[in-house]
Amino acid sequence: MGMVFGRVDVAEPAFDILLTRTASATPYEIRSYGKRFAIEAQNSGKKQDENSAFRLLAKYIGVFGKPENEGATTIAMTAPVVMESKTPEKGKGTAIAMTAPVVMSQDETSGSGMMQFFLPAEYDDMSKIPKPTHGGVTIKEIAPDVGVVHRFSGSYNEKTRKEKAMQLGKQLSEDGVNMSEQEILEKFQFWGYNPPFTIPSLRRNEVFISLSKDQVDDLMKTHQTS
Repeated sequence: MGMVFGRVDVAEPAFDILLTRTASATPYEIRSYGKRFAIEAQNSGKKQDENSAFRLLAKYIGVFGKPENEGATTIAMTAPVVMESKTPEKGKGTAIAMTAPVVMSQDETSGSGMMQFFLPAEYDDMSKIPKPTHGGVTIKEIAPDVGVVHRFSGSYNEKTRKEKAMQLGKQLSEDGVNMSEQEILEKFQFWGYNPPFTIPSLRRNEVFISLSKDQVDDLMKTHQTS
């Protein structure tokens, strides 16, 4: 029931908040993330392909049954997440706890995109991560990054995601960091934290745009207390 009412009871990557900007038309915060690992699947940008990418990633971690990865350690999925080591069983994959957010981005030229699930924090080295058994799933190392995040609720689609990204870009411009419309559309990612059956008004949705060190410094100097 908690997931229906918006409670996020799965792990998410750790981050530090460098700046919280609430006194603005489009509120945001600047977050600093360390190195992370994720599994990734590609899609063409169409809704049915987003669903297909989601299923590929969910199957890798064992949401729909036997995990589609190589491994022998079962990680129990509970709320909260509890890890339990079991005796290796031949033919079994590694059931990996689902984390949040689910990441989506799209190439504005080709229309294709990608979806990512971040892996739990204990998978902090490529050598620890079970290899996918489906060719459509790849493992990615995500480098440390600092970016600006705008949080919103409600239902969303491709149009909504782009609108929220452009609103954030407009706010950044007003705050002294200029980005072209094309740059915003190429750089932004959508982060979803709740399953689709969550009440829309209680959902946690975010758009994230990576920033350079100079851009972060400029915002920090100007809006440190806003």
